[in-house]
Amino acid sequence: MKKLRNYLIGVDQGDSRLFSDFRHDGPMWSGSGSRDATVEVRFSEPFLAPPTVHVSLSMMDIAASSNPRIDISARAITEEGFEIVVHTWSDTQIARASASWLAIGELAHDEDWDIP
Repeated sequence: MKKLRNYLIGVDQGDSRLFSDFRHDGPMWSGSGSRDATVEVRFSEPFLAPPTVHVSLSMMDIAASSNPRIDISARAITEEGFEIVVHTWSDTQIARASASWLAIGELAHDEDWDIP
């Protein structure tokens, strides 16, 4: 559990288009085996420390001829942003996908002191 000590808590959110591989026969649509797609997200302003980030699929267009195998996660979380990673495997064909995300964490405020 992350315990927040600051009275100034920030919540940032957004929706990110992850890929649209059917337009150009990209690897998530035309490939097979283990495949990843990564999208970098920047927060609207920096947090004081890396926030807690939640990601979820908000749209997925997948071929009906294969099993829907998809894993989505947030990684490389910093005060300024993070990466959304979508992973699939085997014969799954994903034409396009989008993700919604939510970040919650402490923000800096005017009364913070930086004493060396």
